[in-house]
Amino acid sequence: MGMTAADSQFHVLAVDDSLIDRKLIERLLKTSSYQVTTVDSGSKALEFLGWNADVRSNPIENETPVSEKNSQEVEINLVITDYCMPGMTGYDLLKKMKESSSLRNIPVIIMSSENVPSRINRCLEEGAEEFFLKPVRLSDVDKLKPHIMKTKCSDIEKPEKEEKQEKENKESIETSSEIHLQKAQTSNNSKNKSLDEGHSPDKTRPINNDFTVQLIQFGTFSLPLLLLLFLSYS
Repeated sequence: MGMTAADSQFHVLAVDDSLIDRKLIERLLKTSSYQVTTVDSGSKALEFLGWNADVRSNPIENETPVSEKNSQEVEINLVITDYCMPGMTGYDLLKKMKESSSLRNIPVIIMSSENVPSRINRCLEEGAEEFFLKPVRLSDVDKLKPHIMKTKCSDIEKPEKEEKQEKENKESIETSSEIHLQKAQTSNNSKNKSLDEGHSPDKTRPINNDFTVQLIQFGTFSLPLLLLLFLSYS
């Protein structure tokens, strides 16, 4: 397989406690033009990725205290790790990486010489991209690049999506403000119109017809009584 400049930019971290297997995977990766770093344990892998792992004498799952550093010094595009290793297994390493905000997007490939379906499903459910059976072949290494490219494209698209979302939110706020302003202006216009109509000179006081009826009924009364009645209705 010919080397390309694009592939040589990708850096793979290979993790295996077996020296023979480390040399094999290193040779295959370099043949496929990847930059390669090899380590012999999960704790060293975490340390290289930017974590500080204090592996104690009984490193049982979830009992290894790990504190995350501020940043990863070397960019790693993919991690390929053996499943069965003393201390921290490949599955433990996978879990630690997926729990980290800075490492969870790095693709992880698990390798094992044992074909155990439950083990394979366990790793895939935890977030592993592939599960290779040893010995790893060149055809397996060919499957790595799509996973790296998927992560690269995601890293490029993420800022663009955030910028687009920010622009949409700003436009939505501006539109909402314009709608509220229009409603307020419409409400003020309606109030002013109502006030104008309430003071219109066309509005006249209704005639009190009861007063006319009373004058007819008391037509035979004296003038003072009629005057008193007039004043009471005015």
